[in-house]
Amino acid sequence: LLEDEALIAMDVEQLCLDCGASDVVTARTIAQAEGRIDGADRFDAAIVDMMLGGMVTTDIALRLQQQSVPFVFATGYSDSDQLAKRFPGIAVIGKPYVGEELIHAVASAARSNRAA
Repeated sequence: LLEDEALIAMDVEQLCLDCGASDVVTARTIAQAEGRIDGADRFDAAIVDMMLGGMVTTDIALRLQQQSVPFVFATGYSDSDQLAKRFPGIAVIGKPYVGEELIHAVASAARSNRAA
């Protein structure tokens, strides 16, 4: 989970655990995310906030794609058309989002990745 807002991160972490995730790893900065991606951790799926501390996270998304980690974008910004062009097929969930919508999008991304 790439999310810089502590309360949102805690809510999404609990939502994921309630829906069956065995572990949720949270990164709140670009540097933390890079460390997790480059580390020994392997991820089944990721939720990527488009902006962390005013910085765009598309480089993180590209790295996840290169490692075949399924992910969805979660964003409070409305420029989802640009994301769709740059990342075709990747779900963009607008904030504030409904928990079920987010979980469904992550599960769908993970299923699609396994089928590929």
